[in-house]
Amino acid sequence: MTLEQAKQQFIQTWGNFGTQWGINRSMAQVHALLLVSDQSKCTEDIMTELSISRGNANMNLRELMNWNLIYKETIPGDRKEYFRAEKDMWEVAKRITKERKRREIEPLQQHLTELKKVEQSYDSIAFVATIENIERLVNRLDGLSNTLMKADEHIFFGKILNLLK
Repeated sequence: MTLEQAKQQFIQTWGNFGTQWGINRSMAQVHALLLVSDQSKCTEDIMTELSISRGNANMNLRELMNWNLIYKETIPGDRKEYFRAEKDMWEVAKRITKERKRREIEPLQQHLTELKKVEQSYDSIAFVATIENIERLVNRLDGLSNTLMKADEHIFFGKILNLLK
């Protein structure tokens, strides 16, 4: 397999996994392309290499910047904007965790708090107990995500290995 074939296969694989992670395929493929690129890429390069429209490329580049997974750069004398990916995968994992926490865990915590405000009755006791059980799990996941975002890679995995012993 050539390097170019391996890069293409990685882009396709990352795109497929992206859909399983809850992001669209194009966004994952743009991220993958920038991850395996030695040089920053302009929008036109991304459009050509992935066979996607300008609107699709721009939308996904903006979203990847919102997640802090890519950076925008300019080259003196060139009017185009160029993009490069964060290559430190531990940093990528922390940033994804932070964004997923903001988009998923925090709204769920707020929702669960509201759901516990159901009218008190004999029938609501089991419902509230279930919501509180879910809330405890979500709060533990929140704590784990906070630990991940603060931790050094070696310390974090050391703690995980200790838990598994």
